[in-house]
Amino acid sequence: MVGSILTWAFVACAGFGLSVVASRWAVEHAAKLAYGLSVPPFILGVVFFAVGTDVPEIANSVMSSLAGHGDLNVGDSVGSVIVQITLVLGILPFAGGKFAVGRFRAAIVPLLTLLALAFGILLVADGRLSRLDGVLLALGWVAATMVAWRYAPPNSEAELPVPDHHKALHAFVAFASLLLVAAGAGAAVKAMVELSTRAGIPEYLISFFGSSVGTSLPELVVTIVALRQGQRDIALGDIFGACLIDSTLSIGAGPLVAPTAVTASLAVRGAGVAIGAVLLAGLILWGRRRHDRLSGAILLAMYGAAYLLM
Repeated sequence: MVGSILTWAFVACAGFGLSVVASRWAVEHAAKLAYGLSVPPFILGVVFFAVGTDVPEIANSVMSSLAGHGDLNVGDSVGSVIVQITLVLGILPFAGGKFAVGRFRAAIVPLLTLLALAFGILLVADGRLSRLDGVLLALGWVAATMVAWRYAPPNSEAELPVPDHHKALHAFVAFASLLLVAAGAGAAVKAMVELSTRAGIPEYLISFFGSSVGTSLPELVVTIVALRQGQRDIALGDIFGACLIDSTLSIGAGPLVAPTAVTASLAVRGAGVAIGAVLLAGLILWGRRRHDRLSGAILLAMYGAAYLLM
């Protein structure tokens, strides 16, 4: 019994590890295709980098739904919102130093995420995610992205460098990396199902507290690298954008392919905790206009509190 649990735990870690490494390759090479575009760095982070670093969650959503385990989809997606807005964002000032945060950046995308989470509660309250729910969530992400883009703040950082001209190579590596992400996510989903069965723990909780950390590692890596390179708008945009995607597109991708049942009580409670985390984090950054070790410590404490609330 213990041996099988350890084996499946290893498979889960290996699967998520492959997804994280491959997603980093995908983001790196896809980013080289996007450099030089006339897009504000904050919006580039919200849209482009956030989609890239959220590939593991989206892949997990699809694989979980195909396997008929909707709780793994919703638990990982909603749990990732909490991990990114508290744990990942809280680590940033310790890893990359303090930085200023404009009030627009601390307000617009978190506000859109709050609306998306509230809408998600309405959709999961009946215990099922239908294909129509998936369409509405995907359209919600498109609409929210258009609003964020429309009211984007002016550039506050230097233009991103224009890369070399090996476009075909970058496109091939990015596509191949995404295939590896899907393979790793598929293995991880299978392992998470086996773990929940053998350990007697609800799938939602395993994905909420376990897989969400693993699938959020790309955001941690990308934001720290961006911050150390002086691209704070990309770092913030990636975190906020990933939270928005996890609240909409990530949850909706699965039922778009295969409608599934979910545990309504746990899904609603998890979304409620995520709403509280996003609201408090946004208010802290909006009020202080900077992110330093004090605000970082508060966010890390909020991540710990999520365990008690769930």
